Amino acid sequence: MKCHAPVAVLMLIVACAAGNASAQTHPDPELRDALRAAANDTASFTDRFDAAVWLVDMSRRLERQVKDPVERIELLKLVHLEATRAEIAPELVLAVIETESNFDRYAISVAGAIGLMQIMPFWLNEIGRPNDNLLHADTNLRYGCTILRFYLDKENNDLRRALGRYNGSLGQRKYPNKVIDTLSKKWFQG
Repeated sequence: MKCHAPVAVLMLIVACAAGNASAQTHPDPELRDALRAAANDTASFTDRFDAAVWLVDMSRRLERQVKDPVERIELLKLVHLEATRAEIAPELVLAVIETESNFDRYAISVAGAIGLMQIMPFWLNEIGRPNDNLLHADTNLRYGCTILRFYLDKENNDLRRALGRYNGSLGQRKYPNKVIDTLSKKWFQG
């Protein structure tokens, strides 16, 4: 279940969730290093024309969830940027976001995961960036794409297994099937 809350309340929830998550979880040191490097990476698009063509198509598909056209285009640019940086198909990232948060940048899961790609807040302290804000789309996408790329690499590009790891449901098919179904029905590249 997802909820909306004022920023002050969200920050309190984030602080509590971060404390609880770090006490209960032993993060993968390799993933921690990958997130640290990604958080410090400032590279941007190299081919703006391809990104612009892609935006026209994807904007129509996202219109129902993100009504404001300016916000929609800005979000799609960020998705394209971070997915390309992580060498992941932007359409896959869109399918993950739709499955995780339905494009609600303020979503908080019952487990304490935050934002578009539902990132656990313990990663902020784990990589030495406690002031990063997971409610900011650019930060959330940077972390989420980096985590997904890490799991794709770890699973030799086995998408189902990587998605299972991303969601914490490795070995179960429900979540990977939902993302793959969303990808093939809505976010396919046409």
